Amino acid sequence: MSATTDRFLRPLLRRLQSTATFSDTVIRTFAELPITIRDFEPGQDILHDGDRPEHCAMVVEGWVCRLKLLPGGGRQIIAFHIAGDMPDLQSLHLGVMDHGLSAVTPATVALIPHDALREQTARRPELAALLWRETMIDAAMFRGWLTAMGRRTAYGRAAHLFCELYLRQRAVGLAEANLCPMPLRQTDLADAMGLTAVHITRTIGALRRAGLIDLQARALTIRDWDGLCRVAEFDPSYLHLKGVAD
Repeated sequence: MSATTDRFLRPLLRRLQSTATFSDTVIRTFAELPITIRDFEPGQDILHDGDRPEHCAMVVEGWVCRLKLLPGGGRQIIAFHIAGDMPDLQSLHLGVMDHGLSAVTPATVALIPHDALREQTARRPELAALLWRETMIDAAMFRGWLTAMGRRTAYGRAAHLFCELYLRQRAVGLAEANLCPMPLRQTDLADAMGLTAVHITRTIGALRRAGLIDLQARALTIRDWDGLCRVAEFDPSYLHLKGVAD
């Protein structure tokens, strides 16, 4: 196995093993896929709304976001993605992108040709089912975000987002104890929660004063997990993570 393949495979397997069980055949199939590795700077677009990509992207390192840009210049972030995620898997069957994909931090992305993925999923039903499951989990996360945006207060929205990002990172070995990376700017958090930068600053301050979190130096420390979950009304079942109740 080449160093490039190993670099691609390790985060992908951590992500998939956090939600599903699969055979060594699937692992070998992933290892044989032709990939191209690309690096992106913060704010650099990976895909644009309206693009017709010929590859699926997988995050190798760093953070990326899915977003919609409004005609007036506004931005709505609709998901954050970390190492191991395949944020545009739907492009395998939907020819035109209906949103953009952009690097939030310095990010390394593996590009997997659609033709190669289609060939392997046609040959290997187990692989097809695994990727289909990933798209279903992705849809479940959208429902979680939609509910938070539509029915929770700013305080509850922020708490819910921090609960989700912590658990997702813990599941793939990027968090330890109650500490995880949180390299998002105030504007990123505001655009994800439909708030102004001033409002999100006040909301994070309120969570900090309540003894629930600490957010500094690009790291999130959860001081009171049970309390944060109560504020968020957080039910992690929508993430479909194995051992999530541990």
